[in-house]
Amino acid sequence: MTEEQVLLAEEKDGIITLTLNRPQAMNSLNFSLLYSLRDQVEALRFRSDIRVVIITGAGDKAFCSGADLKERVTLSPAQVKEYIFTIRNLFTSIELLNKPVIAGVNGVALGGGTELALASDIRIASLSATMGLTETRLAIIPGAGGTQRLPRLVGRGKAKELIFTGRRVDAEEALKIGLVNKICDKDSLMTECRQMAAMICETGPIAIEQAKYAINYGIETDIHTGLAIESNAYWVTIPTEDRLEGLAAFREKRKPVYKGK
Repeated sequence: MTEEQVLLAEEKDGIITLTLNRPQAMNSLNFSLLYSLRDQVEALRFRSDIRVVIITGAGDKAFCSGADLKERVTLSPAQVKEYIFTIRNLFTSIELLNKPVIAGVNGVALGGGTELALASDIRIASLSATMGLTETRLAIIPGAGGTQRLPRLVGRGKAKELIFTGRRVDAEEALKIGLVNKICDKDSLMTECRQMAAMICETGPIAIEQAKYAINYGIETDIHTGLAIESNAYWVTIPTEDRLEGLAAFREKRKPVYKGK
């Protein structure tokens, strides 16, 4: 399978859907798929025509089962370090991408698959989804941000329980503990993801970028520093044409047409 085939991209109405396309391997992450996803994410940062990114998996069994263990056993210790370095940086770039990322968790999401979902901004899961950071059962630990992002999302105690036991959770438990934002039938998953993306596309592009920036960086500081970050992000929106368009549309009782300017 070529590098171009391991990741599918479909664009429509300002939304790009990236599909991990290794269903025969449970959409596991080998070097080829990591590089393809990295290149897409880097390119999307500079595309103003794309407002929202959806990441999902091909087939009806797996979102992403994590690292490709068949490839892993062939790697030298140095190559394993390279893999971990690559995947960690990739997921951080997804987390910090200047536009929202929605993970459409369509099935099994284990190890790096759950870490990919954690790096996304919003997680929508099908009722058939199962998630978990199972690395300790292989005598390793999550290496693509799981030990850091999971406790920030579900709390320290629950994160320790899930990582220490390597336990999997189903979609309903994932929703209950705040691991996902929403669950739905498998057949309606992509519809739900696209509807969420379409709602985001109705908002101001610069405002969304600044809101994501303020949340991501502010949450890592004390509240006073966070408020300063929010204040500076707000100032960025004030001189924009979009802000004036929003006020005009409200006054004229019509939908605004934002241009990201």
